[in-house]
Amino acid sequence: MRTIRWGIIGCGDVTEIKSGPGFYKATNSALVAVMRRNGALAADYARRHGVARFHDDAEAILRADDIDAVYVATTPETHRDYVLRCAAAGKPVLVEKPMAMSGTECDDMIAACRRAGVPLWVAYYRRALPRFLAVRDLVESGAVGPVRMVLCRQFQPLRTTTDAAPGSAPWRVDASRSGGGLFVDLMSHTLDFLDFVFGPIVDVRGFAANQGGAYRAEDVVTASWRFATGVQGSGAFCYAADRDEEWNEIIGAAGRIRFSTTRAVPILVDRGSAVEEIPVGDPPHVHQPLIQTIVDELNGQGSCPSTGESAARTTRVIDRILGDYRQQVAQSSVDQARAAS
Repeated sequence: MRTIRWGIIGCGDVTEIKSGPGFYKATNSALVAVMRRNGALAADYARRHGVARFHDDAEAILRADDIDAVYVATTPETHRDYVLRCAAAGKPVLVEKPMAMSGTECDDMIAACRRAGVPLWVAYYRRALPRFLAVRDLVESGAVGPVRMVLCRQFQPLRTTTDAAPGSAPWRVDASRSGGGLFVDLMSHTLDFLDFVFGPIVDVRGFAANQGGAYRAEDVVTASWRFATGVQGSGAFCYAADRDEEWNEIIGAAGRIRFSTTRAVPILVDRGSAVEEIPVGDPPHVHQPLIQTIVDELNGQGSCPSTGESAARTTRVIDRILGDYRQQVAQSSVDQARAAS
C-alpha cells in the first residue's frame, strides 16, 4: 500500500480540527504541503501541524511532483476554478461542500475530471461517519419498518452581521461567495445524507424568504420533496427564530428514528412502547473516515461514497428549492440599479 501524499489549497478554519489532521492521521496518508493566499497564515498553519512546506500560490501545489492528491478547502465561489485546475494538472481532488455555486458549475467540474481521468470527491463526510452509518443501518435493517417519510427541522436565533463578523458579512451568508445563506451551508449536509440513505430526490418544491433583514441571503426556507423510492420528505429551516433547535425524523410503518445532523447526540429509535437511545460519538477529526475511504480507493481498496456525481445531485436540489427566491433577489437588484440611474 503506497502513502498518498496530499496538498491542501486553502488552510482556513475547517482544516484546523475537522479535516486537516485527518490527512496526516489516516492510514497510508501524509500531508506534504499547504497553501493559503496569506503566506504568513500558511506558514503558521504548517508550523502548528508539522507540515513540511507552505505556499501562497496554488500553482505550487498543482505542479508539485510529490503531491498525489489535492484537498480544496476554499470558499464555494472558487471551487469550480480550483477543481478545473486540479484536473488540468492530473491531480485527484477532494473539494469542500457545497460542491459549487450551482448545478451547472458542478457539471463543469465533473466533466473536466472525467476528461482528465482523475477522480473527484466532495467533503460530505457524514457519508462515512459512524453516527450516520448507524442511522443508515437502522433504516436498512427495517428497525422501524418500511419508511414512509422524513421530516427535517433547523432553527436558530438571528445572528446579525455584527455578531458574526464585525465589519464584514461572513461568507456563509454572502450569496455571491457561498450560493446562499446558512441553509446552503448547513442543510446541504442533511440533504446529501438523505440522498445517501434513500437515493436521489426526483421531485422538489421550495419557498424561501429573508425575514430577519440582517443580510440579503435567505433566512427562512420550507421545502417538500420525493425520493425515487417513493419516500417523501419535508423541511422547515429558519435562521431568524426564537431558539436553537435541529433534528431529523425518519417515520416508518413501525416506528421512528430521530437524529441530529449538527450535534453528536444519541440516535433515538421510537417503536411506540419504548424509546431506545443509541449513543454513537464522533471522532476527533470528523473528515478522517471519509479521507480514509479516498486513500483506500487510490490504493485500489474500495471506494469513497461521496463523489462529484452524488454531491451534484444535492446542489441541484438546492437550486430548485431556492430558484424562485434567487430570481426575486436578482430582479430586485436590477430594479434598484434602474432606479438609481
